[in-house]
Amino acid sequence: MTRPRVGIIGNSYELNDRYPVHAGGTMNSEAVADVAGCMPLLIPSDPRYLTVDELLETFDGFLLTGGRPNVHPEEYGHAPTEAHGTFDRCRDAITLPLVRACVERGQPFMGICRGFQEVNVALGGTLHPEIRDLPGRDNHRMPPDGTLEEQFALRHMVNFRQGGVFHRLMGASQVMTNTLHGQGIEKPGHNVVVDGHAPDGTPEAIYIEGARGFTLSVQWHPEWNAANDPVSRPLFTAFGDAARAWATGQGKPALKSA
Repeated sequence: MTRPRVGIIGNSYELNDRYPVHAGGTMNSEAVADVAGCMPLLIPSDPRYLTVDELLETFDGFLLTGGRPNVHPEEYGHAPTEAHGTFDRCRDAITLPLVRACVERGQPFMGICRGFQEVNVALGGTLHPEIRDLPGRDNHRMPPDGTLEEQFALRHMVNFRQGGVFHRLMGASQVMTNTLHGQGIEKPGHNVVVDGHAPDGTPEAIYIEGARGFTLSVQWHPEWNAANDPVSRPLFTAFGDAARAWATGQGKPALKSA
């Protein structure tokens, strides 16, 4: 049986600081292939090369990955500042309308880190440019030094809403996660339900109320060690099941809150 095709949103980089490439982390492909049980295919996220309509007809689900550039603040009505960091307007031009189309069609997607933020912005929400500068908030950024194991280590608890989508999926109201982000949700977008928070109040888990398809997205990086992590595995398994349902024409609705 042909595996469902999951489009992995790529990021623009310069190889050796001079050669333009589109790239995706190996751990994203590994999580999609080994845990979700789907075929991972990298998307060059640039409207010069493809359209949202083509993507919708080609793939059974989408993984909105993390990335160093941030969503441009003009996409949510804010003026850019130095705190907003770098941007990738080409990726914005693909992912934001893609999210809206998937919500409308019931086509599954999962957002990770920047992808989590893209989901919120696509639906009219806003972002804080730098979480660690807010009163009472922690520094959620990736540690600057150390091995990948140390940088992706579990660093804080995420508390899920009792009886909510993530609580029931994980079978627990609290889980430990890594944290490697600077920005975060300020105002949730239309029908964006914040279903989990870090201890400092930072939104960490969302879904789209009323959407027919899988829309679960997280601020942490579940693609790291996904096959062995008890939090990552059910998330990618559920996403893979949703992509299989779409591929076979079932179009099963997403989990609803209690």
